[in-house]
Amino acid sequence: MDLIAQNLSYKPEQEFHLNDVSFSMKKGQLYTILGRTLAGKTTLLKTIAGLLTPQQGTLTLDGQDFATVPVWQRNIAMVYQQFINYPHLSVFENVAFPLRQRKMDNTIINTKVMSALQNVGLMGFEDRKIQALSGGQQQRVALARSLAKEAGILLLDEPLVNLDYKLREQLREEFRNIFSSQVSSDSILIYSSTDPVEAMQLGGDIIVMDEARVLQQGTAKEVFENPATIRVAQIANDPAMNMMQGDIAEGKIRVNDSISLAVPPHFSSLSSGRYTFGVRAADVSVAAKGIPFNVELAEISGSETYLHVQNGGQTLIGLLDMVKDFAAGDKVNIGLDAAKLYAFDESGRLAASPFGGGK
Repeated sequence: MDLIAQNLSYKPEQEFHLNDVSFSMKKGQLYTILGRTLAGKTTLLKTIAGLLTPQQGTLTLDGQDFATVPVWQRNIAMVYQQFINYPHLSVFENVAFPLRQRKMDNTIINTKVMSALQNVGLMGFEDRKIQALSGGQQQRVALARSLAKEAGILLLDEPLVNLDYKLREQLREEFRNIFSSQVSSDSILIYSSTDPVEAMQLGGDIIVMDEARVLQQGTAKEVFENPATIRVAQIANDPAMNMMQGDIAEGKIRVNDSISLAVPPHFSSLSSGRYTFGVRAADVSVAAKGIPFNVELAEISGSETYLHVQNGGQTLIGLLDMVKDFAAGDKVNIGLDAAKLYAFDESGRLAASPFGGGK
């Protein structure tokens, strides 16, 4: 059976924290809730955990009303952004704490704790105090405690957001391996994130949220290839997908007097008219025979360059797989491949994509 939400709403004051939220989650799968800050991700996790009660809608698990089940009766574990551990206890006792609360046999506790520590790479750390651990190790302790509990639903609320970039990269890969080995046929893992790269790397299903609403649910591949709306396309890409307003007429895409492209085959079913055209930053290139743009800003990040350019009021960000020192005001020719363009209609819905999505 599934965890199913139908038309959940939560409005404690003047603004919705959840607004008509619906989704379905199957046991044995990983789900990532992707959205920017204040999208409603944490509120949704707290609602599932029973820490908040929705004012409208239903939440069911295995066909039974889940919204009315007391927190202490829900078989749920939650890992927060902050490292919530018990500083006076050892690593072992931190992980064992919820098991001791259940009054489990010591032999069973030892087995479960050591197995959880092995899964998160903390074997040999069981006797250490929390203060002796790094930030990443402390977060692993919190994760191990949740894994040892063997909860039916594991909630992770942006667990890597307070770590430095390098450690996030390392733990993200480890989390994916842990999830693939820990997801059982009767458990659900729900991970929230503001980072689209993180969401895509974790895989599983993605639920895109914005301003308290669910905009799209699908596999990582589906959301990436066929974003349902302009807003989804912007949220699910980093940097946000470039958007250009223009027209289709007489076999041409026209954005302004300088930006004009031939209509690609995947736009063949679109009628003439006004559209918003999307292109990913990675598909914006520097090309000798491209369209002339003026450089506004160039940001070097590792082996890549984020290039901000402008033409006749149209701005684009290109993610270049190179390190190049552009100066503001430089002239540069930009290549735009029409075969990689998305089209969104005037309501903001996907009309055509390079992967066959749209109307």
